[in-house]
Amino acid sequence: MQNPHTLFIADLHLSADRPDITAAFLRFLQQQAVKAEALYILGDLFEVWIGDDNPEPLLDTVAVTLAALSAKVPVYFIHGNRDFVLRQGYADRAGMQLLPQQQVIDLYGTPTLIMHGDSLCTLDIAYQKFRKWWNQPWWQWLLLKTPIAFRQRLAAKARRKSAEHKKHYSQQNQPQIMDVTPTEVPKVMAEYGVARLIHGHTHRPAVHQLEVNGKPAARYVLGDWYSQSSYLTVSANSWDLVFTPLTGH
Repeated sequence: MQNPHTLFIADLHLSADRPDITAAFLRFLQQQAVKAEALYILGDLFEVWIGDDNPEPLLDTVAVTLAALSAKVPVYFIHGNRDFVLRQGYADRAGMQLLPQQQVIDLYGTPTLIMHGDSLCTLDIAYQKFRKWWNQPWWQWLLLKTPIAFRQRLAAKARRKSAEHKKHYSQQNQPQIMDVTPTEVPKVMAEYGVARLIHGHTHRPAVHQLEVNGKPAARYVLGDWYSQSSYLTVSANSWDLVFTPLTGH
């Protein structure tokens, strides 16, 4: 393989309401991801996930294309806060390998921690309480036993509350509360013994330089796909965030 590299994406928020994002994602899988050594999806692939039994055609379209890719390139998935009840059934259909919420991988000799990123937003107390609740296995099991129509209404309510939550902090001029807590990052990186971190969730793509245990370190934040495709490509010699405007957006 020429220029061996690994790709990372997050926060696509795929939905039937945004066919332009879906089209961009499918092109990415067929044109960019197929050339990589591996693809890591770090959460919030879908805008909302109400269960593997959801009959929405979009799920089949994505699964078929991901499965075709996974026959050539390993595809890994870490749950986000929008698709936290995605289960092994759909992962198998899509050819994705499920990973724990935090995972250390070797990227061309560099130990790197990967995660969705919401666990780093510790100043957002209300969100962290909610996160602790929905991470309970018994609650997820119970949720998935309810009728699809009920889950759809619950998901719609959760999306409204999320929008209100963001609006509240914006009006209070406190958007930083929904960002990662600066002191939490080096703490977690030190805990895992890494000098590199890759995550999504905040929709604020950037490369942040910092220190971990007195040594240089870096945090790579993936972008969302609302107005552009966004991915991180990592090789032995470079770490690059890449953005491409969505066609017709």
